[in-house]
Amino acid sequence: MSKDLTKIRLFAMDVDGTLTDGKIYIGENGEVMKAFDPKDGLGIKLLMKYNILPVIITGRTSRIVTNRCREIGITEIHQGIKDKGLKLEELIKQYQLSKEEVAYIGDDVNDLGAMQHAGITFAPADCARQILPYVDILLTRRAGESPVREAVDMILENRFLAEDFADW
Repeated sequence: MSKDLTKIRLFAMDVDGTLTDGKIYIGENGEVMKAFDPKDGLGIKLLMKYNILPVIITGRTSRIVTNRCREIGITEIHQGIKDKGLKLEELIKQYQLSKEEVAYIGDDVNDLGAMQHAGITFAPADCARQILPYVDILLTRRAGESPVREAVDMILENRFLAEDFADW
């Protein structure tokens, strides 16, 4: 691949179908549940350790997402976003980034706008086939099974030093 992953300074993520398996569990009393893989959470913390800003851009609005982001330290959270491309474009301007400094991971056609603004794009192994032409790296892990961690490991490859984690 000709794209340089070492330039990434912002990593934007979809939630449903990426950080989760895409299923929305609704109980008889209307409670909603989502499952997150802890490996993705640690991967996101690794991004922050190496000064890469993690960003959530999701079409749905959920307190579950807010709570998960708070738990792992994500502060740039955008929920209820219909035009993910426009939101990512705004963030690129806000943080004065070039396209090459931005990565995005998504799984379906509502992620295409954001994918067109990112310099590097990732997708879980079970993403919608319609987005494949826009995906730079098709991951081996499926939605909800730590595809974000797989992408993070690629971005941070060769940056880890054992002493960096003495206090973890």
